[in-house]
Amino acid sequence: MDPAGPGPAIPPSKPAPEHPSSGSGGDVMLSDVMGRDRSINLFAGFVRDIESASNRLDDSSKNTTVLAPRNSAIEKLPRKPWEDPRDYGALGPNAYEGEDGQDRAHRNLQRFVEAHMVPLSPWPEGKNAKALGDDQTIWWEEKNGVKVIQPAGIEVMSIASTVSNGQVWIIKDVRNYA
Repeated sequence: MDPAGPGPAIPPSKPAPEHPSSGSGGDVMLSDVMGRDRSINLFAGFVRDIESASNRLDDSSKNTTVLAPRNSAIEKLPRKPWEDPRDYGALGPNAYEGEDGQDRAHRNLQRFVEAHMVPLSPWPEGKNAKALGDDQTIWWEEKNGVKVIQPAGIEVMSIASTVSNGQVWIIKDVRNYA
């Protein structure tokens, strides 16, 4: 399935790095493990397309908890992550055409990606945090043995990787990024 679907052409993602990784390895970075789990490969591709996000995940001085939505959560969105109904309302059906349209799509995709990156790791239970570029306070709590990101109640399916500069949490749904 083509994640771009109909709509503007988004540049192809760079291939995932082919570095070996371990569960909590010393020099292994989040950037090394993002593409490892197939269930989040759509999100991992978006991260690679956003330079600031990709650079952060490759920076050993910036710990991050990545809240990576499963492919199925991204696929069931009512629109592509780079689309914004406000753009269509203001500019019509060609909102993402041409260079200006590509810039708009890129900014929207950056907002989507950053809404899923918490700039701290470890992230203790109950600790208030804000995702990058987001004003909403979020936290997580354990309910019946399951981590849940609040206030939206998004279930954490698993912690896919723990590396020197953070963790990748696979989440069941997409955070509100609008």
